[in-house]
Amino acid sequence: MRLKVTENGLLIPKELLQGAEEADVRKEDSLILIMLAGKTDPILDLGKFPVRSGASDGSEKHDAYLSKRDV
Repeated sequence: MRLKVTENGLLIPKELLQGAEEADVRKEDSLILIMLAGKTDPILDLGKFPVRSGASDGSEKHDAYLSKRDV
């Protein structure tokens, strides 16, 4: 597919973007790379909706649990 570069730049047809909301663009030598940005990593949402557990400090001794040391 050949596209016309206008004074505003280049218009990428939406059907090539596969429903992406964002894309990363970078130039390497004579290439322009367009990488569709995926959804954010779900692990980043883990603390978004905290719950009450009754513990005074939910992170108390977490290092010991993670490293499997005696608690």
